[in-house]
Amino acid sequence: MKRSYVPVGLLLAVLMLNIIFTQWMVHQYFYQHYTNTIIAAVINVVLFPAAFLIYKRGVNIHD
Repeated sequence: MKRSYVPVGLLLAVLMLNIIFTQWMVHQYFYQHYTNTIIAAVINVVLFPAAFLIYKRGVNIHD
């Protein structure tokens, strides 16, 4: 069976977005921009289920 690396690439992209938004959230919190901090936190919370769905649909555990 041929492996597909598309889900792995998507998971890496979501991980990179999580890192970027977490860093942005810390930066905004440090400079007391609390609205932007909450926006970045919500984006991080939304990205987690997206990564979970990509993992469940794309990565076959029983190979």
